[in-house]
Amino acid sequence: MSASVRVGIIGTGFGANTHLPALRAHPRFEVVAIASPRNAARIAAERQIEHAFSSCAEMLAGCKLDAVVIASPPFAHHDDVLASLRAGMHVLCEKPFALDIAQAEAMVAAEKAAGTACAIAHEFRFRPERIALAELIANGHLNPIRELEYTHLMGFLRAKEMRPRGWWFQRARGGGIAGAILSHAVDAANAALGMLPIEVVGALRTANAERFDADGAFISDVDDGAFALLRYPEGIVARLSVDGTAAVDSLTFAIHGENRTVVSSGKGLTEQRLFSVDDEETNELECAPSRYARFAAINGNVPPMMELYDAWLAKMDGNAATPAAGQALPTFADGLATQRILAAVGFGA
Repeated sequence: MSASVRVGIIGTGFGANTHLPALRAHPRFEVVAIASPRNAARIAAERQIEHAFSSCAEMLAGCKLDAVVIASPPFAHHDDVLASLRAGMHVLCEKPFALDIAQAEAMVAAEKAAGTACAIAHEFRFRPERIALAELIANGHLNPIRELEYTHLMGFLRAKEMRPRGWWFQRARGGGIAGAILSHAVDAANAALGMLPIEVVGALRTANAERFDADGAFISDVDDGAFALLRYPEGIVARLSVDGTAAVDSLTFAIHGENRTVVSSGKGLTEQRLFSVDDEETNELECAPSRYARFAAINGNVPPMMELYDAWLAKMDGNAATPAAGQALPTFADGLATQRILAAVGFGA
C-alpha cells in the first residue's frame, strides 16, 4: 500500500465544498489542515479537520504536510504557491492560475527549483466523455481535424440574478468569467488537440455592470462573457465562447473533422453525452464511467477531481509511464500557456 499523503487545503469555498470531500474519499490522502482568513476555524470544527489556520504561511509553519491544495481566490495564488514550494510541498493550484503572465512565469520557475509535483485543477479533462473524445482523436477517427467548437452558456450573470459582491466582481483581484470558465475552455482545446495555438484573438464583454445583492447595488468591472478565436498548426481553428447572461444552461464541445464530427453536449460541465455524427447517421457513444462515479452524489466535480488526484499522485510517486489518452496531468506549464491565451483576450492585461 502506498504511503498516505498529508494535505492541507487553502480556501473554504470550493476548497471545502469540492476538494475536501474528494480528498477524503480518495484512499491516499489525509486532510489534516485548512486555511482561510475568516472561515477556517468554523469549517474545521464542522468537518472534523485537525488544524485550522488563517493563512497559508501559518499552515505551512504550524503542521506537518506533504502537499497543499490551493483553492484560495486568484489574487492569492501567486504568494500561496511560492510559499508552498519554498516549503517543499507538492502543489495543486486552482484556476485561473494567476492574475497575469508574470505571476504565472514566476510560479513555473519556482516549481522547477522546488522539484515537487505540481498541477492545475482542470479536473474536467478527466470526465468520461472527454477521455472518450481524446481516444477518438488519438486513434485518428477524426482526421483531418479542421475545427474545435466550445460554447458554454449559463444564466448566473443575467441582470436579474442577485450575486454577492466580492472579489469575483473585481477585475484587479482576478474575478470574471474569463478566469473562472474560459480557462476551462482553453485547457480543453489545448489538451484535446495536443498543441498550442499560433494566433489568438478575442474579446471580453461586460453586459451587466450594475449588479445587486442583499445590501443593494454595486458595480462590477469584470467580464460576464468571454470569447476567443484560436488558430493552431495544421489548419485547425478553435472557437471558444462562454457567456453568463444566457437564457439557458448549455455546453457544447465539438471536434469537427472532414469526415466526422464528435459532439459532447449537455446542460453543463458535469452533465454531458457524447455523439458521433457523419454523412449517414448520428450515434450516441457509450463512455466508460469513472471509477469514482459513486461520489457524484456529493457533487459532479468530485469524480473527475479524484481522477485528477490519481494523475497528481503518479507524479508524486515518480511514475514515468505515458498516461492514457485524455488523462495527462494539467501542469503548471499548461497553466502558463492558458494564462497567455487569457491575456491575449484581455484577462490580466
